Formats: sequence, C-alpha cells, structure tokens
Amino acid sequence: MRLMPAPRRGSSKASERSEPSEPSEPSQVRKPYETVSLPIWNELLVGIEMVYLRLSPVYWGFGVPRGDGSAVVVIPGFLMNDLYLTEFRAWIGRIGYKAYFSGIGTNADCPNLLIQYKLSATIEKAYRETGRKVHLVGHSLGGVIARAAAHQTPERVASVITMGAPFRGLSLHSSIMQAAQMVRGQILERHGGGVLPACYTAACTCNFLESLAVKLPKSVFQTAIYTKSDGFVDWKVCRTGHPEADFEVPATHIGMAFNAIVFDLVAHRLAGKTPAWAAAEAPASPREPSSPRGVPSRARRTLRKRGEN
Repeated sequence: MRLMPAPRRGSSKASERSEPSEPSEPSQVRKPYETVSLPIWNELLVGIEMVYLRLSPVYWGFGVPRGDGSAVVVIPGFLMNDLYLTEFRAWIGRIGYKAYFSGIGTNADCPNLLIQYKLSATIEKAYRETGRKVHLVGHSLGGVIARAAAHQTPERVASVITMGAPFRGLSLHSSIMQAAQMVRGQILERHGGGVLPACYTAACTCNFLESLAVKLPKSVFQTAIYTKSDGFVDWKVCRTGHPEADFEVPATHIGMAFNAIVFDLVAHRLAGKTPAWAAAEAPASPREPSSPRGVPSRARRTLRKRGEN
C-alpha cells in the first residue's frame, strides 16, 4: 500500500503499466453492472484498525489541522445508518468542526429520494446554522450519494470526501451485489410507480445517476480515498482519475470509518490541505514510505499483504 496520491499516468512501474489508462474525462465514465472477485475476508481485519485508531494521536485531535467551525455532514454506507459513524462524528467535533447526522436513516432506499427528501434538508440546515458552505463526507454508498448531492447543490457544498465509494460504476463482490438486488426489490415494492423501473441499477436515468455522469463543479474541492485491500468494492471504480484528488490507504472497506490514516487524511482535506506523508513522491526503492505519526507500521504491513494476495 502506498500512502500517497495515486500515481500519475505514465508511471514506469510495471504494476502500473498493467492497469488500463484512465479515460480523458474519468468522472464521466460509469462501468457496467458487474460482480468481481474480491478479498472479502480482509474485512475481518477491521478490529485491528479500531484498536490502532485509539492509540493514534490523530484520534485525540493532535497533529492535524484545526477546523474553522464549518459543518460536516457524514453519510453512512450501504445498509447502514448514522449510528456506526458516531465515533467519526465525535472526532470531527474534536478537531473543530460541527458534525451533522445525515438524517437519511438506513441507507437502503432509492438514493434519488434520499437526497431529495432527506439529505438536502440536512445540508440546508447545516448551511443555515453555520452560515457557510458545508463539507460532505461519505462512506461507501454514502460517498456516491455525497458526490451526487454536491453536484446538485454546489452553492451549498464546499467539499466532498468519499471513502471506498464506487461512484464510477457498480463493480462489487457477488454477496454485496446480491444484497443490492434484494434492496432493489424492496424499493420497487415500497414505492411502485414513484421510482423508475431501473431504480437501483446502473441503467437508471434518475437525477442521482445523471449527477454522477458529469464532473463536479470546480468550486467543490474533492477527495477520493480508496484501498486495494477492499473486500466489497473494486477499488478501480472508487477513484476520480485525478492524482491530486485520489489517495490510496492501507485499510479495509468497513475500516475506513475507523482507520487512523484515513482520519489524518480527512482532517487535512477538510482544511484544503494534503498531509506531507501523502504528498511525498513515490520512493525510488521498494521500501515502504513512513506512516503518519501514531500509525503503527505493523497494521499497515498486514493490510498491504492481505491486499496483494
């Protein structure tokens, strides 16, 4: 795992040459609906991330940029609700921001409706109460929703940060795809004609997917965090394709919400900065770059090895 922005095109590394080149307008490309083989057992390592998080100075607000009191709306992932992000929101508050629940409930409904009837109200409330543009941070599917909301209301959004969010296409582990199909059936049964027939698929033509088909406005500062150890989502669909916005971290998919390295990166990006460890150029030798302060290298090596298997 490299703790730095994604390598630029044309890298001389053999591993990068083996990957397909990024499209000229990566944010406009959506991969087709597909299942892929992913190391889903890596997700069992989330417990290690939770333990190391509490040992990190970053968790207690040390060594990261202080917030300016602006609002941060945190959006949960697929089948999850705001409760599992309680610790993340508490940390957001410790570093000087005003954290908000997303208010969408369980993330198992039509994303277009979730934005229109729930998330938009939260963004408006946060904007009104703080008097400044809002930051959106989304985990997994929550990140996809965050990008769509940012496109629809750029006058209210300062930045959007995604963590393991497949905003470039539905490329998932088969078990996650099966769960999504079950949710799709429930959505169609619950809403009937209130949603499009292709709702919850990549073929839908709703405002939600149309928002993902175009680039974010330049006024919205964007960050895409991904991990090659992801057991649920193909990491290749979690990147913008712009090296200055894409950051690879050693983490599990679930663990991105409990990972000290991710916390450090989020704190810097909320402040419009890039941490020194992530901005550094790739080392010429195969040795690992240093971790941010307080992140044990043993956990990083464990996750990296699992992701390479």
